Amino acid sequence: MTLYHFLVVSAILFSIGLYGVLTRRNILGIFMSIELMFNAANLNLIAFNHYLYPGNVWGQGFVLFIITLAAAEAVVGLSLVLAIYRNIKSVYTENMTILHG
Repeated sequence: MTLYHFLVVSAILFSIGLYGVLTRRNILGIFMSIELMFNAANLNLIAFNHYLYPGNVWGQGFVLFIITLAAAEAVVGLSLVLAIYRNIKSVYTENMTILHG
């Protein structure tokens, strides 16, 4: 496999994630799509690190940082969803009119 193959797979994953963010009504689906976009970025970092700097581990270290950041984002996001669900009994974004004046 070449760098081109990894980039194509990453672009497809990112596109699927972006499509999910833009079209999903369920907030949990939006979170899963965001995670897919994070994983596409991670795949890019690992592929570039492997093919451009084969002996270095900076790309892998940065991927671990992004995985940690994604886990923190998921925890905060899910806690917000849980708090909103307790108030309005729905996880659909069209029902979330809390910030409307």
